[in-house]
Amino acid sequence: MKKDLLVLSAVKTSTLHFSSQDTAQFCVQSSDSSSPAGENLATNGLPFPWSKVRLPSYIVPVHYHLLIHPNLTTLRFNGSVKIEIDVKNNTNWVVLHSKNLKIFTATVLDEHEAHLSDKVLSVLEYPSHEQIAIFSPKILTSGEKYFLYLEFGAPLSDGFYGFYKSTYKTKAGETRVLASTHFEPTSARMALPCFDEPIFKANYTVRIRRGPSHIALSNMPLEQTVEIGNGLFEDQFEVSVRMSSYLLAFIVCDLRSVSGMTATGINITIYAVPEKWHQTHYALEAALRLLEFYEQYFNILYPLPKLDLIAIPDFQAGAMENWGLTTYRETSLLYDPDISSASDKLWVTMVIGHELAHQWFGNLVTMEWWNDIWLNEGFARYMEFVSLEAVYPELKVEDHFLDTCFGAIGRDSLNSSRPISSLAENPAQIEEMFDTVSYDKGACILHMLRNFLTNEGFQSGIIRYLRRFKYSNARNEDLWDSLIKYRFAGEHIDLKKMMYTWTLQKGIPLITVKRQGRKLYIGQERFLKIVLPDDPSCYLWHIPLTYKTSHSDYEMKHILTTKSDVLTLDEEVDWVKLNSDMNGYYIVHYDEEGWNALTELLRINHTALSFKDRASLIHNAFQLVTAGRLSLNRALDLIGYLKSETHNVPLLQGLGYLQSFYKMIEKRNIIFRDFLSGSISYFRDVIDKQSWSDDGMVSDRRLREEVLSLACDFDYPPCLEKAKHLYNSWVESNGAISLPTDVSETVYMVGAQDDSGWAYLLEKYGVSMCETEKSKFLSALASSKDSEKLSRLLQLGINGTLIKTQNLPSLIYLVAKNPVGHFLAWDFVKKHWDELVEKFPLGSFGIRNIIVGTVTQFSSTEELREVEDFFKSITEQVSELRVIQVATENVEKNIMWLSRNLETMRTWLQQRLN
Repeated sequence: MKKDLLVLSAVKTSTLHFSSQDTAQFCVQSSDSSSPAGENLATNGLPFPWSKVRLPSYIVPVHYHLLIHPNLTTLRFNGSVKIEIDVKNNTNWVVLHSKNLKIFTATVLDEHEAHLSDKVLSVLEYPSHEQIAIFSPKILTSGEKYFLYLEFGAPLSDGFYGFYKSTYKTKAGETRVLASTHFEPTSARMALPCFDEPIFKANYTVRIRRGPSHIALSNMPLEQTVEIGNGLFEDQFEVSVRMSSYLLAFIVCDLRSVSGMTATGINITIYAVPEKWHQTHYALEAALRLLEFYEQYFNILYPLPKLDLIAIPDFQAGAMENWGLTTYRETSLLYDPDISSASDKLWVTMVIGHELAHQWFGNLVTMEWWNDIWLNEGFARYMEFVSLEAVYPELKVEDHFLDTCFGAIGRDSLNSSRPISSLAENPAQIEEMFDTVSYDKGACILHMLRNFLTNEGFQSGIIRYLRRFKYSNARNEDLWDSLIKYRFAGEHIDLKKMMYTWTLQKGIPLITVKRQGRKLYIGQERFLKIVLPDDPSCYLWHIPLTYKTSHSDYEMKHILTTKSDVLTLDEEVDWVKLNSDMNGYYIVHYDEEGWNALTELLRINHTALSFKDRASLIHNAFQLVTAGRLSLNRALDLIGYLKSETHNVPLLQGLGYLQSFYKMIEKRNIIFRDFLSGSISYFRDVIDKQSWSDDGMVSDRRLREEVLSLACDFDYPPCLEKAKHLYNSWVESNGAISLPTDVSETVYMVGAQDDSGWAYLLEKYGVSMCETEKSKFLSALASSKDSEKLSRLLQLGINGTLIKTQNLPSLIYLVAKNPVGHFLAWDFVKKHWDELVEKFPLGSFGIRNIIVGTVTQFSSTEELREVEDFFKSITEQVSELRVIQVATENVEKNIMWLSRNLETMRTWLQQRLN
C-alpha cells in the first residue's frame, strides 16, 4: 500500500553494541514497555484469558474456508468461516481477532469435523485489543488437528477499511452500490474472525453469494458458480496460496473489464465503472509489461494464474496489493489521454509498478511484524523506479527519484523522525508506520546500497532473499544476510553492521568537508533542522561516500565508519563534489572555499556537474539554510546560474524553494511584492520559453506544467492573460474543446478566481466522469480568494455527497495552503475533529495528511501556541501519534526560518532589484 489506543511506556534512546572486533555504536530505539498491570475484563465482565496486544503463538491457522454474503440493499453482510488450526500447546482457549462483528455461533470440531462439545460455546469479547476468545470444555491437545467454526454478521463499513460499501453515479444520475475490502494493516478482523497478524500465513478457500446483476471477485480464479435459489448465485474460488490475512480480498460489483495475457500465461484484467471502461486500456498495457519485467528481474514466476487490477470509486490510499486482486483509487489506475497529463501518466505507471512489485516483496515474502513494514513498502517504492527505468525509459522516472529522497530528508531531519525499523504494537501505531520513512527513506537507502554493491550484486542478493523466504516471513536482518559478501579496497565489509546504522537509528548524516591542499578533512554528525540542546552525540553511520573532483573523470569511493577521517587526493584540485548523483542518503556541507568553488563552477560551466549533482547542491544548500548552517545569501547566489539551466530537475528544485519562500512571506506585504518582482524578473526567460501545449518529451512537459503554474501563482500578467483566454474559450464551448492536458489545471485555477468561473467549475465537477479531471477542478476551486466559497467547499467535503469523503483530506490541505484558507481549514478541523476521526482512523494516511496539512503554513509563535493548545485538548486520542510532533515541529521550523532569514531576504532582494 499505501481505534483503540493502548498506553505503551515512553521510547527511550539507548546504545546498541556489536560483539565483533570493530564495535559499532550508534543511537537506536529500545522499549521498556510491558502490558499494563491489572485484570483484563471482557465485555460481559468475565476475565479475558489473554492480556497482550499480539495473539498467542500456540494456535496457528492452516486453512480458512470462508463463505461471505453481502446484501447490497440492506448494506449488511453475513458469513461463516471454518478455520483449520494447528495446536502447539495444550489449551482450552482459542484467542483470535474480531472487530465490530456480531458472532452468532462458535464451535470447535475435531479432525473428523465432529463437535467437541454439545454445549453452545461462549465467546468473550475484548474490544480494546480487538480480540475474542472461545472456551472449549475439552482440552485441545498439542499436535492434533482441529477446526474452529464461526458464524457472524455486521453492517458493511461506512469507511475505507474492512468490508465496506462504495458507490458511484452513472451519467443518468443513478447511484449504484458495490462492496469491497481493504484489510491492510489490521482490518481483516472487521470482515471475518481471523488470526490477523502477518506471521499467521494460511490458505483460503472463498465462496461468495451475490445477485444475478453482480460479479464476485477474490484473490484466486473462479472455479465454479452454483445457483442456490431465491435469485442468488454462489461463486466458488480456487484455493489460495499461503498468505497473510491482510492480503485476502473479495469484491461484489457490477464493473466492466478488459483483459490480456502475459508471455508466461498470466491473465491480467482491469476493472472499472462501466462508463469509465475506456480509461482502462493504458493500465492493461502497463500491467502486462511490468509483470513480465518483474518475473525476469526476480527470476521467480508470478505464482497465481491471474492478476486483477480494479478501480474502486471510494478508496482512501493510492492502491493495495491484495494477492491476485489489487485495488486502486481511480486516479491511480485510470488514464484518459484526452484529459490526463504527462504527470498523471507517470503516476499511474508508478502505482502499478509499486503494487506489482508487492506481489513478490510483501506477498511472496512478508515481514514478520509491522516494525519491518519497510521491507514491503521501501522495496516496492524503489522497484517503481527500477522497473519504469527499464520498461518505460521515455517517462524519465529517474528525474523523479531525487524528489523521493528529498522528501525523506525533509521528514528525517526533524527530531520527530523515527528509525526505519521501529516499535509498533497497536493498530494506530501500525498505521503510522506507513509513512515517508518506510516508503521513501527505505527506497533511498536501497538505492544507496545498490549503487554500492553494483546492480548485479544487489539483484542476485534480493533473488536469494526471495527464494529463501518465499511463502514465509522475514525480518530486517534476513535481508542483509541474503546479500553478497562484499569486499572494498581489499577488506571484507560487514553489510549487516553497515545497514543496521541506517535502519535501527533515526535521522540523516551531515558530512562536513574541508579541503586543504590535497587533504580532505571529512566529518559526520546528525543533520537536524532544529537542534536540541540535549541531543545525544552517539549517532554514527557507516557511509559509502562517493566524490568527484575537477581533475577526475570518474567517481571515487570511500567508506566512512568513524566520526572523522582524512582523505588524500592524487593532486590538488579546483573543486570537490561529494555524494555523486545524490546516490547516497546524506547531506554535504562544504567550508567557505568549497561553496565558493562550486558556486563559481555553476556560474561558468554548470554542465561540468550532472543534473542530479546540480539539483542536490541546490537542495543541500537550502536545507543547510533552514538548519542555520549556511547563510541564505550564499544559497541564493548558488542558484544564480539557473538562468542558464535547461534541465527540468535542477530548475524545478530552485523554483520549488522560491515558491516555498513565497508561501512563507506572502502575509508580509512589503517584502512580498519585492519577492514577486524579483522572482519574475529572474525567471522570465524560462517562463516565456514555455508553450501552452502538450508538445515535447515528458521532462519538458513536466517543467511546463510546474513553471506556468508558478508564473500564474506569482500573478505574471502574460501567464494570467493566456490562461484566462484559454479558460473563456473552454467555457464558451461548454467544455467541448480539449485544453492542453499539462496546463489545464493552471487554466482552471485562473478561471476560478471570479464568481461565474468558480460556479461553472463546480458544476463541471459534479458531472465529470474522470477522477483525474475532477482532482484538477477541485484544486482550482480551492484556490479561490473568496473565503465563503472555501467554506462552502469544506462543507461539501464533510457532507461527502458531491465531494467524496476520500477526497476530504486533500481538500482540507488545498484550502490550508491557500493564504485565504489557512485559518479556515484549521478552524474546520478543530470543529469537526470527532467526525474526521470517525471517517479516518487515528494514524491513517487521511488523518495524518489533515493534521500536517492544516498547519503547514503557520509561522508565528501565536499560531504555534494555538496548535499546541488544540493538541493538548485531544491528548487522550493522539498522545502516541508521531504526527503531532511532526506537525508541531514544522511550525517551529517555519518560525525559526523567518527569524533567521526574513531580513536577509529583504536586503538581498533590494540589492538585486536596485
